[in-house]
Amino acid sequence: MTEPTDHNETRLQRGKRALAEIDGDAGQRVIDALADIAPDFATYLFEFPFGDIYSRPGLNLRDREIATIAALAAMGNAIPQLKVHIEAGLNVGLSRDEITEILMQIAVYAGFPAALNGLFAAKEVFAERGV
Repeated sequence: MTEPTDHNETRLQRGKRALAEIDGDAGQRVIDALADIAPDFATYLFEFPFGDIYSRPGLNLRDREIATIAALAAMGNAIPQLKVHIEAGLNVGLSRDEITEILMQIAVYAGFPAALNGLFAAKEVFAERGV
């Protein structure tokens, strides 16, 4: 649904629409937190990841969030961003069990510490969301 329906839509407009659809309140909190330190960076977040990449055809939002959750958890140093994307995964139809399996799967390739950190981040998000 993030594909442009209006060919006159700018990258910024498309990115704002995609962020709202995917990340909802969690994404807006990130944008709001940048307002007093780096508002231009918020624009870059709207335009590139959401206006350009998430809005591309080829993968649906659910599949994009599977890839994003796995990548962020494997990095091992992006827990705040991982939590936002666990919420996004729930927003686009991933279940608690599926997110848990994604995080367990990364233990094979990124190690147990990364998987454990991801699982504990997910546990916090699930508790906050009542999932």
